[in-house]
Amino acid sequence: MLALPAHDPSLLAGGTSGPRALRPLLDTVLGALAEGAAARCGPLPAGGPGRVRDRLAEAAPGPALPAHGAGVGPALHQLVRALAEGAADPADPHCAAHLHCPPLAVAVAADLAASALNPSLDSWDQAPAASELEDRISRELAALVHPTGPEPHALITTGGTESNLLGTLLAREHLAGTADRPLRVICGANAHHSVHRAAWLLGLPAPHVLPTPAGVLDPAVVREALLGLDALACVPTGPAPALVVATAGTTDSGAIDPLPALADAVAAARHGGRPVGLHVDAAYGGPLLLSPTHRHRLAGLDRADTVGLDLHKLGWQPVAAGVLTVPDAAALAPLGQRADYLNAEDDTEAGLPDLLGRSPRTTRRPDVLKIAVTLRALGRTGLAALVDRVCAAAADLATLVAAEPGLELHSRPTISTVLFRPAGATDAQVAAVRRRLLVDGRAVLGRATVRRPGGGAPALWLKATLLNPHVHHSDLAALIKLVLDQHDGSDGAPGTDVTTQRDPGDDHQ
Repeated sequence: MLALPAHDPSLLAGGTSGPRALRPLLDTVLGALAEGAAARCGPLPAGGPGRVRDRLAEAAPGPALPAHGAGVGPALHQLVRALAEGAADPADPHCAAHLHCPPLAVAVAADLAASALNPSLDSWDQAPAASELEDRISRELAALVHPTGPEPHALITTGGTESNLLGTLLAREHLAGTADRPLRVICGANAHHSVHRAAWLLGLPAPHVLPTPAGVLDPAVVREALLGLDALACVPTGPAPALVVATAGTTDSGAIDPLPALADAVAAARHGGRPVGLHVDAAYGGPLLLSPTHRHRLAGLDRADTVGLDLHKLGWQPVAAGVLTVPDAAALAPLGQRADYLNAEDDTEAGLPDLLGRSPRTTRRPDVLKIAVTLRALGRTGLAALVDRVCAAAADLATLVAAEPGLELHSRPTISTVLFRPAGATDAQVAAVRRRLLVDGRAVLGRATVRRPGGGAPALWLKATLLNPHVHHSDLAALIKLVLDQHDGSDGAPGTDVTTQRDPGDDHQ
């Protein structure tokens, strides 16, 4: 067999020669990742947006599309190293702002295979094995959520935003909303912003938003809203269809709505003659089902009509890895479409699987592969251990905060999110602490405006969302020290809190 030309940029990743073409390139990529991480030396590049922009321009000067290519090695090394140096690294124990997990190495390796094979899950002849794997994994994940459903099934989505859109779409179709009697979405003030976006994209009225002063939906208030929903209509036309959207793991605090009582409220409204469904946005909290220690927090989840969960949060997958589950596969029928070149009727009758009803997207990469590999590699016990670790780390951080006189703890964590703030600080000072840590490149903390415990006034809190299962007690203690050191009482006026820069040569503590 002829040797492959070295570093030929036109070589393909597939086929029998693909692995040989990829191997030296992977060495380049891995080396560049290591160099970039060492140069960054922390959870975030120091210097703020301007410095990141300048460093990227220095690393990859000239036009993005030059007249003549730089070659495979230089292009890969320059840009991968620059991206790594300028990345927010969720594997760093002090990168804890968002529901942004450090992916497992085994999942990343599987994702490489998905990219090399490049199946497209819009027709069986583009993805024979991938489509079968997706069907198998989807059914098994759905059965985890809906163990008593008649035929649990799921769609692989890009995440909670798409899952919330699809849950709302399916409710609109099944509950027979019309132009003069449209589906009304009822959600709490704690709901994810994508619930509002879903209603807008589907041409529905804006959601009826209920107050959540305690951080979660009140089932009694939901019952009242369902009873009074028709009063919102200009012209009475009978009971309007409704979709109650609950949250299992809010973005701000990780709070979980009281799912059993909300399911009861929906069931009572149905008994009273209203067409109503229940969708649960469990993008954050859904994987608690894997943990015998924590799954009780999701009691009642199985009673939902649709459930969204993300495995690129508490599942340690590279983005994207979302799932929308239903208790009965028949509920997915409204998504079916016919395109002769993809799912001709005679092909379907002859036994070729019809994939167009599996997503509103046409071209779809096989995100299921990394999920399937992770499930097989770790099993239930392995994944449960990771879930338990991050929940335990959050409890540890909350204990450290509560013991520190200079800090105020909002509440004990429900999942793995901890809200806290410097004691006695104003909201402006809290915001300034966060920005100084960001620009200095020492810590990435989130922010959340949440009422003080006991129904107090809203206040700005620092948010630590712990998704790194390898974080240590010492990492958490160091994070607290960083916050205390940065709280100097200044209000963070423009120009005063974005100039501190860590020396890249300093050791990251």
